[in-house]
Amino acid sequence: MKLFSYLLLFTITTQAQFTNVMISNQNVPNEPAIVIDPNNTNIMFAAANINNYYVSNDAGITWSKNTLSSTYGVWGDPSLLVDNSSNFYFFHLSNPQSGSWLDRIVCQKSTDNGLSFNNGTFFGLNAAKDQDKEWAQIDRNNGNIYVFWTEFDTYGSTNTTCKTRILFSKSTDNSQTWSVPVAVNEVDGNCMDDSLTVEGAVPTIGVNGEIYVSWAGPNGIVFNRSTDYGNTWLAQEVLVSNMPGGWNFNIPGIDRANGFPITVCDISGGVNNGAIYINWTDQRNGTDDTDVWLKKSTDNGTTWSAPIRVNDDGVGNQQFFTWMDIDQTNGNIYIVFYDRRNHTDNSTDVYLARSTDGGNSFQNILISETPFIPTSNVFFGDYTNIAAHNGIIRPIWNRVHNGDSSIWTALINDNAIATTDDYFNANYELQQNYPNPAKEETYISFKLKKEEKVSLEIYNLLGEKKAVLFREKKFLFGKHIVKIALSENKLSQGVYFYKIKIGNQTLSKKMIIK
Repeated sequence: MKLFSYLLLFTITTQAQFTNVMISNQNVPNEPAIVIDPNNTNIMFAAANINNYYVSNDAGITWSKNTLSSTYGVWGDPSLLVDNSSNFYFFHLSNPQSGSWLDRIVCQKSTDNGLSFNNGTFFGLNAAKDQDKEWAQIDRNNGNIYVFWTEFDTYGSTNTTCKTRILFSKSTDNSQTWSVPVAVNEVDGNCMDDSLTVEGAVPTIGVNGEIYVSWAGPNGIVFNRSTDYGNTWLAQEVLVSNMPGGWNFNIPGIDRANGFPITVCDISGGVNNGAIYINWTDQRNGTDDTDVWLKKSTDNGTTWSAPIRVNDDGVGNQQFFTWMDIDQTNGNIYIVFYDRRNHTDNSTDVYLARSTDGGNSFQNILISETPFIPTSNVFFGDYTNIAAHNGIIRPIWNRVHNGDSSIWTALINDNAIATTDDYFNANYELQQNYPNPAKEETYISFKLKKEEKVSLEIYNLLGEKKAVLFREKKFLFGKHIVKIALSENKLSQGVYFYKIKIGNQTLSKKMIIK
C-alpha cells in the first residue's frame, strides 16, 4: 500500500453516514413501527398503515412484504412487540364486518417469524365508543403485556359533553385474554382529536416491573405509574411539562402534526439505571421553530428535570415527529426525528440524536441520504419509530416525495457512529472515498490539525471488522491520501464503513463496493 501526504485543505459537506434501505413503497405506507428480536438482532419486524408488515432476517438489509388480515378488521396504528420466545405481536385498530369502525383494539400473534398470524384477540369493546391510538409494552421479567390507548365517547364530536380518557388493559397469558380496561387519567379531554384531547399514551417498564406512562392533553404532558403490575394507579396524575401551542400544531407541507410524548426507562443496570425519560416536540419557541425536548426523572416520575433541547441547530428550524428508544445493553438513548435545518423550503431530512450520558447532552447525526419534500394532500402519518439493541439501531420513517409514500430505515451500528460532536469540531476530518462507489484502487483522504497517531479500519454492516489498513501510524499535520487495493484486503461487493481512530475519537463514512 502506498501512502501520499499533501498540505491541502478541503471542505466536509453535510451527508449521511449510513446506508438507507427502502422497506416498501407499496399500499401507501405510513405511521411505521419496528422492533428487533433481542434473541437474534438479525431478525426485525416492522409494520405500517393500514395493514402492511415486513420481516427482515438480515438485520434490515432486505425485507419481505406482507399484509395482515383479521375478521375484526385491520385499521392502522400498528404497535409491535417481540417476546422472549421470539413471538411477534401486532396491535392495531379495528373495522370489523360485523361491528363498527374503531370499536376495539386487536392483538394478532405470530409464532413463526411473521409467516402467519392468528386471527387475534381483542379488548376495549364498549358499545358505541371509539378506541384509538394504542401502544403496547412487554415486561421481559414476567411476560406481561400492557396496552394503553384513547377511548372517545364519539370520535371527532364537538359536543362539550363528549369526553376522552386513557385506558389500560393487560394480558398475563401471552395475549390469549385481556383484563377489563381501566382509566388511568385524572383529567379527561374533549373528542375533537386536538390539543384538548387526551392522547398519545406510550408506556415503558421500570427496573422492578413498574409501569410508567405519559400522554398529552389539556394540561400538557402528564404522567402516571403503577407499582403493582397495573392493579392500582396514582389518583392524581403528575404534570411533566406544559406544551405551549398544544400537542396539535402545523408544519408546512404536512397535513397534520403532533408532539405526543414518548416514555422510556433505563433498565440497563448502568449508571442511569432506573431513570425515566420523556421525549416530545412542541412550538414553545414559535410556530416556525418546532423543537425536540427531553425531560428526566430519577425518582420514579415524582419530579422531573428542566427540559433539555435535543436538536442542536440554531433557531428558526422545524424538527418534528420524534420517537425514542434505549439500548438496554448499555443505556444509550437514541431519538429519531424529521429535520429542516439544512434547507430554506419544506425539504426534509431525518436525524438521529444520540446520548451516552443519560440525556445530559446529545450528538445529532444526519441519517437520511437525500431530502424529500412532502405535500399536505398526501397523508403523512402521525409518528416515526426506532428500535435499538446491543449496538444495533434501526430507525424507521415515512418519506413522501412527489406525492409518493415509502417506508425507510437506516443501517446504523453504534460502533460506526462518529464520537466527535460534529464533523466541523473534530480534531480531524474524513472525506468520502474516491472513486465512489469504490473500485479496485480506491483512495481515502483525511486531514489532521496536528501530528497524530491514526488507525484506519473497515467494517461491514453488521459491525464486523473486515480489514485493518494500519494501527496507530504516525501522521503529520495536513491532508493525507491513502490508496487501498480492495482485493488485497479481501473486500468484495457490498456496503462497508471505514473508520479512522485517534485516541478515543472516531469518525466513519460509508463505502459502497460494486
